Amino acid sequence: MALVLVMLAWFQAVAAQDAPRPVKVMVLSMFKPEAQYWLAHWGSTEQIAVPGLAPDNPVVHCRQDGACLAVLGMGHANAAASMMALTLSGRFDLRQTYFLIAGIAGISPEYGTLGTATWAGYAVDFGLQWELDAREIPKRWRTGYLGINTRHPDQKPALDYRTEVFQLNEALQQAAYRLSRNAVLADDEQAARYRARYAQAAARRKPEVVRCDTLSSDTWFSGRLLSQRATQWMGLLTDGRGRYCTAQQEDNATLEALRRAGAAGLADPARVALLRTGSDFDRPAPGFSSASNLLNFETQGGFAIATENLYRAGSPLVEAIVSNWARWSQGVPSE
Repeated sequence: MALVLVMLAWFQAVAAQDAPRPVKVMVLSMFKPEAQYWLAHWGSTEQIAVPGLAPDNPVVHCRQDGACLAVLGMGHANAAASMMALTLSGRFDLRQTYFLIAGIAGISPEYGTLGTATWAGYAVDFGLQWELDAREIPKRWRTGYLGINTRHPDQKPALDYRTEVFQLNEALQQAAYRLSRNAVLADDEQAARYRARYAQAAARRKPEVVRCDTLSSDTWFSGRLLSQRATQWMGLLTDGRGRYCTAQQEDNATLEALRRAGAAGLADPARVALLRTGSDFDRPAPGFSSASNLLNFETQGGFAIATENLYRAGSPLVEAIVSNWARWSQGVPSE
């Protein structure tokens, strides 16, 4: 009888080791500097290797209370591949998990400044367009970009790719904003001096938490004219509901991978929040060139505070989910 009990205990231990680990909230960073403040504040974490993650970020960091963090890699291809590897690995039970995409971005001075934290309701792919060289566009066109299989830049495409636009859960966006809107965000003198060059009120203010929307594109862009197209494209694909404020590389790829995981019953795409912080402006200040704005983006002073503000603005949501799991497990609480 004693031998039977020992064997039973052994089998139970093996089964527990092989069982998928339940996760309450998964933070998704794109590269290590975005993850550093989370991991520094979390302290000791369990590191779980996941086959298929990028070789330079092969593990998921997990706290004992159900919060985890994964680094997906930069750009569409890395984000999609890592997200699929994560959801298909069998290492985690993600069916009730809340996902927090948390990364830095270029920011429009119309809606924010260096270090501003933005919660997105829409993610639109800026890269899925036809393009003509600006020197060869028809005289009546304002831009060389137009939707695929359209006849002019002002025509909305048919969205044949099914990844052109994602609308996130509005209730979750509102909850995230409500929890974080009073967060004290990092700022510094270099960023303050740089933002003073801009005329827009939002650009000149200190970093704050706002709600607006994001564009994905593996090609970085800089300048007033391309930013105008970004604004137009966001409005066109969301039927006027979206407000372009940040530009990044990965989000539509990450969201599509999560949608496919949802179709397989492995995750819930309605439990995704999208946080982007401004690390550099998408257009130059008056008197400066678009080329200078792009080539010297690191001199703006936004990178360090943007990476820190991912944690400052995102942690209230993470901690609310973990500490009140009985409520959040059933869905986004109304208050």
